[in-house]
Amino acid sequence: MPLVTDTGFAPDDTPALVSLGTLPDAPEGAALDMPLDADPAAVAPHFDRLSLVVVPFPSFADGRGFSLARRLRALGYRGRLRAAGHLITDQFPFARFCGFDELSISDALAERQPEALWLAALSRAVPPFLQRRGKGWAA
Repeated sequence: MPLVTDTGFAPDDTPALVSLGTLPDAPEGAALDMPLDADPAAVAPHFDRLSLVVVPFPSFADGRGFSLARRLRALGYRGRLRAAGHLITDQFPFARFCGFDELSISDALAERQPEALWLAALSRAVPPFLQRRGKGWAA
């Protein structure tokens, strides 16, 4: 499963994921498999120990992951934030705007929507309420 980044496809480098229930005992540099119904405020005390938070997207029509990403960033999470699952190229700029650093997509989706389409999505006209700032997106 490739990762989609601002520079194109990259190999998946996911370390072993820990669940929310085992987070208090997780080692430094842990990667969290964040459920969509989790309270980001409950995870905030552990931000300094996390190297990666993975937010699932069970369907491209399910936007809860975008809201969760915004809340994690608003609470101060500065580590890598990954959207994983069913996303499409048109959602890539908005995912970046919401705070995601990268997307994990299936091999089948990468075949249907190759790297060039994902990169082109970032270069399209940005809606007026979004502006590019530095490496990410900001309102």
